[in-house]
Amino acid sequence: MTPELPSPRLAAATEAALDKKAAAVTVIDLREAAAFTSYFLICTGWSKPQIQAIAEEIDRRVAAQGARLSHREGYAAAEWVLLDYGEFVAHIFSEKARLYYDLERLWRSGRRIEITDSGGGRAASR
Repeated sequence: MTPELPSPRLAAATEAALDKKAAAVTVIDLREAAAFTSYFLICTGWSKPQIQAIAEEIDRRVAAQGARLSHREGYAAAEWVLLDYGEFVAHIFSEKARLYYDLERLWRSGRRIEITDSGGGRAASR
């Protein structure tokens, strides 16, 4: 279950990640910390096919909300897929890449919104 998110597009992306079984799903509110986007959606996938499936589902659902993807990186390698929608940037990491880049630490000045899965368990365990 996602908390009340300020954007239907961000909520759709978050639900898409959860539906594709992404782990450690977190949203960081960057409105007071960055000028290039308002939010980061960060999650982990456990394999290249899962990471790609998460990215595809996020893009499908956000497009259905009327948003256009302005930039995508890393899809082929699927270690760190970045989807930039302007209002928010989705980061889908492998476990190793997420630990290495540690965006939560780099952007710790942003307010962190932890997301729980539909079963009520904590999805954001980091």
